Amino acid sequence: MNGAKDVLFGFHPVNEALRAGKRTIYRIFVSRRQSLKRTRKIQDQAAAAKIDTVRVEQKVLDTLTGTENHQGIAAEVSPFPVRNASGIAQMLKPEKEPYFILVLENIEDTHNLGAIIRTALCAGADYILIPKNRAARPCPAVSKSSAGAMEHADIFIMTNTANILRELKESGVWVFGLDGEGDRSLFEADLTGNIALVIGSEHKGIRPLVKKECDFLVSIPNMGRINSLNASVAGGIAMFEALRQRL
Repeated sequence: MNGAKDVLFGFHPVNEALRAGKRTIYRIFVSRRQSLKRTRKIQDQAAAAKIDTVRVEQKVLDTLTGTENHQGIAAEVSPFPVRNASGIAQMLKPEKEPYFILVLENIEDTHNLGAIIRTALCAGADYILIPKNRAARPCPAVSKSSAGAMEHADIFIMTNTANILRELKESGVWVFGLDGEGDRSLFEADLTGNIALVIGSEHKGIRPLVKKECDFLVSIPNMGRINSLNASVAGGIAMFEALRQRL
């Protein structure tokens, strides 16, 4: 298989890729062990889109996907479409105002990234920005971890996070950094306008150069003996607080 193709695996990623229509889907593979009842919805969608569905042995899927956790279904697809974040201020859609932009700082774990993307879509984030380097990228494992939600996301790739934040601020977006040492409670922050929410990496949080570009550093009140939350959990709390305020 050449580098211009990915292999999605799992029922939800394949189903959502069909629904989202962001990728070209070349072929769908279904294990001979998989019941037709379970895959009928996908096969019907594929037939309507004139996409071939091929039944194969389980071992073929194991080899094709590189995992046994494929739920008996996979698809040969084009890479997930991402856009360059440079010039994003000009790409913001007026109909989505007030904007809710999620900026991720070097999230390296594919499971965390998938969970964050899934939560972001549920919480109404309009755009998701991911660094080009030292971070997990949109890939089949992330799509699987997001239960296919990634297939619907608008994802931009940043080469310089600080520059992008400056660009957003110049266009009227307030930047909130989620930081354990933030001087303001998340629940006291006004998240109703055009905002960018920055979530730091699992190990180091938000880098100093990026912190400097944040208008506010907000923290989640913590009553326990453990002083930090998993990045995807903390991000979920912050995103749904933003949604609560914006409803």
